[in-house]
Order: sequence, then C-alpha cells, then structure tokens
Amino acid sequence: MGNNLTTSLSGLNALVCGSTSGIGLATAQEFAESSANVTLFARNEEKLKHTLSSLQNSNGQKHQYLAGDFNSPDTIQEIVESHIASGPKYHILINNTGGPTGGPIIDTVPSEFIKGFNRHLVCNQILVQALLNGMKDLNYGRIINIISTSVKEPIPGLGVSNTIRGAVASWAKTLSIEISKKGITVNNILPGFTDTDRLSSLIKEKSKSQGKSENDIALDMKKQVPLGRFGFPQETAKAITFLASPAAGYINGVSLAVDGGRLSSI
Repeated sequence: MGNNLTTSLSGLNALVCGSTSGIGLATAQEFAESSANVTLFARNEEKLKHTLSSLQNSNGQKHQYLAGDFNSPDTIQEIVESHIASGPKYHILINNTGGPTGGPIIDTVPSEFIKGFNRHLVCNQILVQALLNGMKDLNYGRIINIISTSVKEPIPGLGVSNTIRGAVASWAKTLSIEISKKGITVNNILPGFTDTDRLSSLIKEKSKSQGKSENDIALDMKKQVPLGRFGFPQETAKAITFLASPAAGYINGVSLAVDGGRLSSI
C-alpha cells in the first residue's frame, strides 16, 4: 500500500468474528460501507444469513459467511483451515467473541477460566496462524482484537473476563513485535460501556446480585463515564475501521479505549 493514506477499505478482504450482534455486527456493516469484502464468522447460521443480507454491496463487494462455535477451538480450526485452503486471502482479521461469564473471581470454578481462555486467546491464535501467510503474500495485514477496558483497569464483578482479556492483550503486544515487518499491524480496541446485548445481560446480573433496579444499575454505570452515556456499537466500529485502513499503517501494538473517558489512567 506504500504511502496510500486512504481510510477506504476498497479491495480489502476482512474476516469479522462475532459479527451477528453488537460491536461485531456494527463493524461488519461499517466495513461493507467502506467497500470491503466481508466474511462473517459466528455461531448462529440464521443470524449470519440475516446479517449477510443487510450488508451494503453497491461497490461490487462480495460478502460471505462461516458458521462455527468459538467454544470449540478444534472446530474453528477445521473450519478456517478448510476455508483458507480453498483459496481466499485476508487483509483484515477482527478477533471478537462473546465475553466470559460474570461474577467475583473467588467464586469462579476453574473450568470457566479454561472455557474463556479457549474462546478468546486460543481461537485468536488459530485464526492468526491460518490467515498470516495470506497477509504476508499481500504485504498488508490488520489484526484487531476487541477486548475490554479491563486490561487497564479491572472491572468489579468480571473476574474471568478481567483475567482472560489481560492475557489477550499481552498476546497481542507480543504478536505485534514479531510479525510487523511484513506490513502487518496488531492492535486492540478496548470498548467501554457499550449499548449491546452483553451490557444488558451484565446489568441484569448486577440487578439481581445487588437488589437494585436495572435502571438504577444503568444510571450508576453512566455516572462513571465523563460523557454521561453508554457508547453506540457504531462508534466503536468507526475506530476499528480506521485501524483496519491503510491510513493506520504506523499504528502498531496499541490498546485504544473507546469508553467516553471512563478510564482514569493516562
């Protein structure tokens, strides 16, 4: 891509995981709007078909989907390796999947850590290894991991998530050092409180455990955010789209918070 500093994704192929809801869905839609060819990757085939039909293709883009359960790394590996063997090469990989179960870390059974580790870090590793040679051949790669602000400040009541997200951030930083010489960057997006099904689920859990109304829980969370509101998935998707573009070629190994200023760290 040389000194091409466009923010367009025209002509680029993107694999977007967790792309039937929340930030993953918004990212797939934003990528299509930016003229990328999008491959959706998620568990529910009916939702995948519905999402596929919603993607913009007025610039001749070709979109498709893969169906697989990220709770089964072996299955994910089989699916993606078979797909890559059929010929496609990807410029962009968005690692994103549903967050681990909530709750205090001291009450968590060890198997929940293993489940979270497999769903996030192990599947990320499988996907990177499958797509990396194609990125090298294309001399262009953007690996973007959707994690959480908890990698900088642990979030109370999300013990497993805090642990696993931190591991993914360290993995990504190491990867960014190892593979960048071929024009491949590795970055993380750290969403704050974002208006998704995941956030609604966490609010319900907090409501039950604290004996407060869901509305009060939501208000308490919004008070932690200087902007005073939850984020929209599309706002996070805009940041992801920029990091995936040629214009972001000199941004590597960073963790970008999209959180309305909630993080108190610099």
